[in-house]
Amino acid sequence: MYESRHLQYRPPVWLRNGHIQSVWPSLFRSVAMRTPEEEVLPTPDEDELHLDWYRQGSDRLAVISHGLEGHSRRPYVLGLARALLAEGWDVLAWNYRSCGGTMNLKPRFYHSGATEDLAHVVRHALGGDYQSLFLSGFSMGGNLTLLYLGQQGEHVDSRIRGAVTYSVPCDLAGSAEVLALPSRRIYMQRFLKDLHEKMQEKSRRFPDRIDVSGFESIRTFREFDDRYTAPLHGFRDAKDYWAQCSALPRLKDIRVPALMVNAADDPFLSSACYPESKKVLGAYVRLEAPKWGGHVGFVEHARDGFYWSERRALGFLSAMS
Repeated sequence: MYESRHLQYRPPVWLRNGHIQSVWPSLFRSVAMRTPEEEVLPTPDEDELHLDWYRQGSDRLAVISHGLEGHSRRPYVLGLARALLAEGWDVLAWNYRSCGGTMNLKPRFYHSGATEDLAHVVRHALGGDYQSLFLSGFSMGGNLTLLYLGQQGEHVDSRIRGAVTYSVPCDLAGSAEVLALPSRRIYMQRFLKDLHEKMQEKSRRFPDRIDVSGFESIRTFREFDDRYTAPLHGFRDAKDYWAQCSALPRLKDIRVPALMVNAADDPFLSSACYPESKKVLGAYVRLEAPKWGGHVGFVEHARDGFYWSERRALGFLSAMS
């Protein structure tokens, strides 16, 4: 049903703008959901991850990964969770280290290639009675999801049936360059404001490891990742971090059906984030590039409250079953 009716995204004329699509949901969307069951999951390195469970007795579970400086209760996460619950799935939305309103315990925080944390969440979830598991990720969470599946390759757990990802900066270096453009300054300033607050708290906890003096001079992800992300997570510099953690080179290694939906008007993505060659995509990854949608937008004004991205996810799952 969903596959045939909602494959093409055609928003109203006034929403055919990547910048409007990118900011509209955060300003105007509200998704009513019941309060989740919260869980604190210890990690092997004595840190913790905060999880939101929406259980309804299903043997199918969807794991949702949020975007950079997001959290498990952002409207785009809740929108997909609501749609999946309506189709009979249980849902697990998780927060990266330092996200969701609770600072993590270690100097490190999260990054685009921290697949060990996603793997830990997946192992924990599959320790229950679930017969099948579906992965979804938005923006940075999409890169994380696809990188994880690429690393798993042929050894992926047979219960992991597929993935749908949206607005994926699978070319981290190129996307960082795009966001460094003067025309993207409003987005960059917002990210850096949030990251500054986070690093200030980290500095208070670990003054010997993290120095925030002069943070105001940082203008780009290259500068931020060179100073913080790379050294705190074992990378040589930003360039090394981006090279090791971009999902793009690992797409061909994925061995479960995976959909990557990147809108053609996404103001965050580089041209390399729209691979067409099967040598790059491999046999299992499908790219769809709707003309409109912005970055984690895909706004739809429908009576049921669903956005097009949520209908597309349900359609993809329906086609797999």
